[in-house]
Amino acid sequence: QPLLMAKVTTEARATICKEAIRLWEEKTGQTASEAKKLTLWGQVPPVEKMDGSLSSLTACTHLALSSNSIARISNLSGLPNLEILSLSRNCIKTIENLEPVAGTLEQLWLSYNQISTVNGLQTLKKLRVLFLAHNKIDKWPEIEKLAELPALEELFLLGNPLHEKAESVSSYRLEVLTRLPRLKRLDGQIFEDAERAEASKQTAVRPQTAASSPNPDIP
Repeated sequence: QPLLMAKVTTEARATICKEAIRLWEEKTGQTASEAKKLTLWGQVPPVEKMDGSLSSLTACTHLALSSNSIARISNLSGLPNLEILSLSRNCIKTIENLEPVAGTLEQLWLSYNQISTVNGLQTLKKLRVLFLAHNKIDKWPEIEKLAELPALEELFLLGNPLHEKAESVSSYRLEVLTRLPRLKRLDGQIFEDAERAEASKQTAVRPQTAASSPNPDIP
């Protein structure tokens, strides 16, 4: 009985998106349905669910919901103009339900979550910038899947097991570039010509083994 009461109390304390939007309107003096950028991050108590009230944000191009307690990505079908979605520092384990914004989304911020696979991103053909730092990605085939994103230019993977287990920063960057040769920046640093030349050389030397890491300590 005490555990049940504690659960009910916790759920009752969560801020719903409708309330967060109302508070944002009061604070900014703007009308949410007409605003291009809404910052709903760091709500107290935190937002736990992306609910249907987000569909009212029809003009929104940048939606910030970072630093909450959101477990699932959902209810994006009413945001036809969304270009930047910020969901860093939440409780997300699975990338899902992004199809409604696949035709417009250019930046996706998902750092500091609990993500171990990039499945669910493949429909985002306009995605240019992807923040996945400090998650749980530990297998190189997950990085290879990102090659399906034709517009991807900038990627953040710092703090994932793939990064932390690498023999060196240079070897880690080379492994990423070998798999994603169109990438321009990794973790905020541009790829130099020398790195691109080395990646091309590695690809030519081991064309059939690019899917496996040369370091047995890296999955």
